[in-house]
Amino acid sequence: MAEKECLGILADKLPPHTKGCRGMWDNISCWHHADIGEVVVNTCPTALKTLFTRDGIISRNCTTEGWSDVYPSIQKVCFEPTPDEKVVFYTVMKTLYTLGHSLSLIALITGSTILCLFRKLHCTRNYIHLNLFFSFILRAIAVLVKDAILFSHENVECTKQPSLIGCKASLIFFNYFIIANFYWLLVEGLYLHTLLMVIFSENRHFIIYLLIGWGFPTVFVIPWIVCRIYLEDTGCWERNDAPIPLRVINWPIMASVILNFILFISIIRILVQKLRCPDVGGNDQSQYRRLAKSTLLLIPLFGVHYVVFVYVLDENGEMENYKIFFELGLGSFQGLVVAILYCFLNSEVQSELKRKWRSLRLKRYIGRDYRLHSSSISKNGTENMSQFHRNSRAQSFLQTETTVV
Repeated sequence: MAEKECLGILADKLPPHTKGCRGMWDNISCWHHADIGEVVVNTCPTALKTLFTRDGIISRNCTTEGWSDVYPSIQKVCFEPTPDEKVVFYTVMKTLYTLGHSLSLIALITGSTILCLFRKLHCTRNYIHLNLFFSFILRAIAVLVKDAILFSHENVECTKQPSLIGCKASLIFFNYFIIANFYWLLVEGLYLHTLLMVIFSENRHFIIYLLIGWGFPTVFVIPWIVCRIYLEDTGCWERNDAPIPLRVINWPIMASVILNFILFISIIRILVQKLRCPDVGGNDQSQYRRLAKSTLLLIPLFGVHYVVFVYVLDENGEMENYKIFFELGLGSFQGLVVAILYCFLNSEVQSELKRKWRSLRLKRYIGRDYRLHSSSISKNGTENMSQFHRNSRAQSFLQTETTVV
């Protein structure tokens, strides 16, 4: 609206000559036509006055090379000054979650590669883990891209700011992958609960898990975009002043967290019942004990710690700092923890990696033995006794590896 009014005013007051600086809209303020050497003075934009209640003065000088930069900086005279303590806190948090997402990316990409390469690891359980890994990877990338767009130009003037379309697109993907990540955490809880209840076939209903993990976020993000366009189409959509768009994103996440917490309690209850059941054999009891131990590690996986802050929507005071620390700081390492629990500490994965390592060592040993064998024949025409012993040892080693595999 402000841009249209500005362009309309500038069109009505278009000077007859072409000398000087033409009026323009710089995404913040309206600058009327000026002659060379003239200084145009504006007050802070109405939107910034409303937000920060500061009535500063900004100006531009019309030079022979065109408009000068805004002086003083809009950030200095129109924005609310941020206390030094908050600056330090946010800087530390940004560094912490950037480190966490970077480490998580390395671990998750490595784990995903392992799960994809080994065919013996291809099953419904690992397919779900793989999709969970992908959701964490995309979430981390979305966070890093969003920060690169929002903060890389924080010290330049508004005429040099990035495109609002690209900026808004980064926020759309950011919110989508955040919701997708929470719903794949929910799928992990549903899958484990289903295994314990033995209600239906896991293979037949994998498509349902895909719809929950990747489909539900789309259902929630589209209404959020509509609400943003019609209710709060300001800036890069990074501010959350209107309550409705914020609730459209927060309530689905809150619902998934609460459902996951209920599933977590139910899984604990089922495991306790099965361990106490006298009909359960020794092997089954051992399996259930392993499940119980792993379930205790599922607290970060299921996002149960988010229950503490599920109703904290008003971000002010000390609670805001705690929420930021847990959700941004510690939450950024969640992907790293998931990759360790579900890939690097997985006995099946470790077994496959050991088998592959033994296979590579065997091929290397046999290749070296073959070269020694060929060299001996070329020199002596016959195999000597030491070469015979080496061949016998290679055959024995091959038989052992075949038995193990």
